[in-house]
This record gives sequence, C-alpha cells and structure tokens, in this order.
Amino acid sequence: MTTLSNASRFLQRFIAAAISTTIIPLAAAAEFPEKAIRLSVGYPAGGLSDVVARKLAEKVADTLKVPVIVENRPGAGGTINIAEVSRAKPDGYTLAFSATSPLTLTPYFSKVNYAPEKAVTSVIGIMYSPVVLLGTQTLQASDFNGFIKTAKQAPGKLRWATSGMGTIGHIMFGQISHDAGLDMNLIPYKGGSQQMNDALGGQFEVFSTNVSATLIENIKAGKLHALAIGAEQRIEGLPETPTFTELGQPKANLKSNFGIVAPAGTPTTVIEKLNKAFDAALQDRDIADSLRQSGNIPSGGTAAVFQRVIDEESRNNRAIIQQAGLAAN
Repeated sequence: MTTLSNASRFLQRFIAAAISTTIIPLAAAAEFPEKAIRLSVGYPAGGLSDVVARKLAEKVADTLKVPVIVENRPGAGGTINIAEVSRAKPDGYTLAFSATSPLTLTPYFSKVNYAPEKAVTSVIGIMYSPVVLLGTQTLQASDFNGFIKTAKQAPGKLRWATSGMGTIGHIMFGQISHDAGLDMNLIPYKGGSQQMNDALGGQFEVFSTNVSATLIENIKAGKLHALAIGAEQRIEGLPETPTFTELGQPKANLKSNFGIVAPAGTPTTVIEKLNKAFDAALQDRDIADSLRQSGNIPSGGTAAVFQRVIDEESRNNRAIIQQAGLAAN
C-alpha cells in the first residue's frame, strides 16, 4: 500500500506540473494586454507617420482597454527605431511604427546593428505611400515621355534629386536610368524638406519623393509637374497622373510601405490580437480619410500578408540594386 500510495502521489504531482506548464502560458497570452503598450515611431513628431500613429493608438487603446503610448524615435532613416525595438522583450508591449525600408532597403546600402530578416516580426501593414516623379519649372517637358526625350537629348545634363542615398527615390532613379538608358546626375539630399524648397526654386529638373498633401497642393497650383506615380492605380488626389506601369515601367512602380512590427519571438496569439485591434482601427473613417486626403492608401490585412510584402520588397530592391549597379553592401 505504501508503494502504491507513493506512486499515486508522484503521479498526481507529475500531472499537476504538466497541467501548470501548459495552462499558465496560455492564460498569460489570453490575458494580454495587462499594461500599457509602447508604440515607437521612427520619424519626427508632427509628420504624417506621427499623426497616423497617434490616431491609431487612440483607437487601439479603446479596443484593448489599455493605454497605447506613442514615442518618437527618429534618425537614420528609421533604423534607430527598428534597432531599439528589436532589442525589447518579445511580449507585445513594445511595437514599432515604421516604413519597411529599414528592413528591405537601407541594409543594402549601409551597415545596421540588427539582422533585417530576424530582428522583428510583422504585425500589420498600415498604409503605402506612392512615390511620385516630378518635374520642376526648370524641366522643359510636362509629361513622362517628354522627360525621357529631354534626358536622351542632353546626356549628363539633367539633375534628379532624391531625399537621400538608399531611399526608394534612389532606387527609382537607378531603375529608370538603367531601363531607359539615361545618363543623369543624382543629387541626394538629407531629407525631404530642403529637397522640396529647392524643387520649388528650380534648382534641378526632376525629383522623386513620397506623395503628401503639400505636394499635391503645389502640383495643382502649377508649381510642379507630376510625371508618374508609383501606385497600384491612379490616386484620387492626382487622377491625371499615370502610374509607372501604365507608362511601361512596371519595375519602377515603387511605393513606400508602412506598418507595425514587434520584436522577433513575440507569441503568435499576441500578434493576432494586436493585428485585429489595429486592423479595426484602420477601418475608422477619420483615419482612412486622413490617409487618402494626403494621397496615401490604407493597407490592413493579416500579419502574414504584411510579411510577404516585406519579403517581396527586399528581393525586388536587391535585384534592382544589382541590375542598375547602384552602390550597395
């Protein structure tokens, strides 16, 4: 009897331990979130990304019943933000709002202190921002074909400005130059603000930049000419501007994707809960309208969908960089 009693007690303890190790993690995941969530934005306060992030945070906080605190962590094209979030505990309480470029483009041009494929995991795509190719008052052409003709007639003369080396605009420059056989001068700025000022002053002939409400206003005022846009279809704010695909340049039909990512290793159940909360927030009319009015397109969908966007973008950027012979690691 003693032996059976000991065996019985051992069996009971074994079963209890097994149950506790199985149930506790599931319970912890089911209880998420229990405290405030930190949403780190890789861009300065006041910009479109910051505004969108704060509106999303407000809606998600209402859904999840915990505060969602937005912090700005700008610098180095968003890589500082990604690096910081990648080192956070993978529990769903630290997230990053970022363009995909720190994962799919910047690492090809400069060293980053994280592994792009392993640092973070996708939560949800938030929006994509079309990249527009524009002519200034200095360009003697008002449409894309006229720009190509002008560039071919004056090799080495036309100046194409971008907001920096290793940006989507830089990739677009390489793709168009390679495919159309153009010889142009690249002028990389350290950001979009000075680039826009010089564009309005006619300091170069063409430039590539993300669409914005201010940009659309200048185009409608006749101060700039929109030559082509990187988007799946023509956008509401610029209905007369054709996409690169329409113009026979599908590889240059580039856009900047933005989304939410979490540290790698964050539990799937937590990712799914966050995804649903952010996806619901994107359906809010105020948020969707504010995006469209600035020329940006809401994304949404599952975490897997956003991950496929990241993976495909990285492969495409690498191919363009190699084909066009752009400087890269």
